[in-house]
Amino acid sequence: MLRDVLSRVAGDLVGTQPAPGPRAVLATALLAAVLVAWPPVWRRCRHALTIVHEAGHAAVAVLVGRRLAGIRLHADTSGLTVTRGRPRGAGMVATAAAGYPAPALVGLGAAHLLAAGRALAVLWLMVGLLAVVAVVVRNLYGLLVVVLAAAAVVGVTWWGREVVQSWSAWALTWFLLLGSPVAVLEMQRGRRRRARGRRGGTSDADVLARLTPLPALAWVGLLLLVTLVCLVWGARLLLP
Repeated sequence: MLRDVLSRVAGDLVGTQPAPGPRAVLATALLAAVLVAWPPVWRRCRHALTIVHEAGHAAVAVLVGRRLAGIRLHADTSGLTVTRGRPRGAGMVATAAAGYPAPALVGLGAAHLLAAGRALAVLWLMVGLLAVVAVVVRNLYGLLVVVLAAAAVVGVTWWGREVVQSWSAWALTWFLLLGSPVAVLEMQRGRRRRARGRRGGTSDADVLARLTPLPALAWVGLLLLVTLVCLVWGARLLLP
């Protein structure tokens, strides 16, 4: 049975599927835009962005030689990745800078796969990402969120009809691309609120400002620029 499962997954990863029509592509973009723009839904769906955000921190930390202690996901859709190593230096800067661009870069990679007709590859790679995150999550709520997300993606990928799989892959990709700049702007709004309350900043931009000569606002601008470039690039790949 395991052999059959692995064979099917391998076939899905290298196989191609027909792309949806122009109207369907626009519909998935509109659906993702609604998920991002409608606050009650965004507050729930933002967990998906947070998972990829924290995975970005974790992946870069490991790549630069830091020790990953774990990831925590919280009910307010915030997250925390704990690593151990030198408190300063290029490795710490890269780790801190990796979070906000991660969903945008994953979305851009997914857009390239979709442009090549590989919707199932997008879904299976997302399953793989969720599986890895599940191993390093260190709180019960975070594990529940990751397991539920993985169950949903596996359900669509394994049992969903072709049209459902296609729409899901495209909508997820649009969501990552559209949601990434919004998350950066939300970080800046949070920084403003904390500034009025005269509390020290704990956002990624504030951490980067303490690690580098650049001020936090400059880091906000750089992170926003990266996410917007990914959005424009991805949209050019996806739009008919």
